[in-house]
Amino acid sequence: MKITAVRFAKLDVPLKTPFKTAVRTVQDICDLVVIVETDCGQVGYGAAPSTPVITGDTHGSMFYAIANVIAPRIIGMDIEELNTICQRIQHAIIGNSSAKAAIEIAIYDLWAKHLQAPLYKVLGGGKTQLRTDVTISVDHIDKMLADAHLAITQGFDILKIKIGTDIEDDINRVSTLYQALHKQATMRLDVNQGWTAKQTVYAMQKLEHRGVELELIEQPVKNTDIDGLRYISERITTPVMADESAFSALQVIELIRTGAADIINIKLMKSAGLSNAIKIADLAELYAIPCMIGCMLEGSISVAAAAHLASAKASSITLIDLDGPTLGKYDPVVGGVNFNHSHIQLGQGHGLGIDGINGLQELTWPF
Repeated sequence: MKITAVRFAKLDVPLKTPFKTAVRTVQDICDLVVIVETDCGQVGYGAAPSTPVITGDTHGSMFYAIANVIAPRIIGMDIEELNTICQRIQHAIIGNSSAKAAIEIAIYDLWAKHLQAPLYKVLGGGKTQLRTDVTISVDHIDKMLADAHLAITQGFDILKIKIGTDIEDDINRVSTLYQALHKQATMRLDVNQGWTAKQTVYAMQKLEHRGVELELIEQPVKNTDIDGLRYISERITTPVMADESAFSALQVIELIRTGAADIINIKLMKSAGLSNAIKIADLAELYAIPCMIGCMLEGSISVAAAAHLASAKASSITLIDLDGPTLGKYDPVVGGVNFNHSHIQLGQGHGLGIDGINGLQELTWPF
C-alpha cells in the first residue's frame, strides 16, 4: 500500500453554545481535513483545528506545510514503513505541530487499515468504552450554573471549569459552582494560563480553606513559566496539571525532573501526532505520572485518534477530556468512534473506522 497523493477539505460544525476560555471565544468547530490516498484505493483521514494562540497553526499554514513540505517527503512510501514515515513527517519542518498531527493521524489510520484491525488494537489496546468530562466555558455565573446543570442531566459527572479572566471573580465562580454541584459531579479547573504563580497560590489556598476539593488545576500560568508551576505545586494540595507547558517529550522530562507538575495533559495537536504522544505516555508511565488525554476544539476525526490512543495507553492515560465532538450541534462523521455525551464507544472498523464524512468542502490553494 503506497502513498500516492494528499488532498484537503474543510469541515465546519456549529457549536451548541460559544466556547469561551481565558484566551479565546469560538463559535464553531472548524477542521482542516487531510485525506491521504494510496495505490490500492484506500484513504486515510486526519484533521486539525486552527489554534494560532496555542500551537501557532492556522488552516493556511497547515495546508502549505503539508502540501509543499511534508507530503513530498512521504509520497511513494509504503504504509508498512510507519516509523520511517513518521520520522520524515517530524523532521520535515520545525514546529507546525498541528499540521504534523493531522497527516500522522491519516497515516496511522491507513496503517491499521492495512493490518485490517481497529487502530486501538494495533496500538496494543483493548478497552472500547471511555468516559469523558465536559467543558463549562467561562461566563457569568448564572450561565455557567445553567450549563453545568444541563451537562449533569445529560449524564456528565466530571466538569472541566474554564476560568482565568479575573482572580476575584474566578474564586467566586468556583466557590459558587462547587457549593451547588460538588455532590453531583467532580470538578476540574482550567485556567488557560490566565493567572500568575502568586495569584494561583492565593486563589487555591483560599478555595482549599473554604473546603473546595478539586480533582486538579490545569495550566494556571504561562506556558514558559516552569518555575511558576513548581512554585504552585509546592504550596497547594490540589494536583497541578501541565498543558501548554507540555508539548514535547523533552518538555515533559523537564516537568517531571523539576517536580513542576503532578499530571501531564497529552494532546495530539501539541505533540505533533500519535508517534510523539505515545512516547510521552510511555515516559510518564515510567515515572508513575498520570496523564490526561485532551483535545483542542476539534471534531470527531482527530478526537477519534486520541480515543484510540487512550485505549492503547490506559495504564498511563487515566483521565479523559475528549468532549470536542459532543460540543457540536451534530457529528458529520459516519462510523468511527461514537461520541454520546459522556460515553465514548470505539468501533470495530479498521483504522479509525470512518465510513464517510458529510459536508466536506474540498480545498485547493489558495483558499
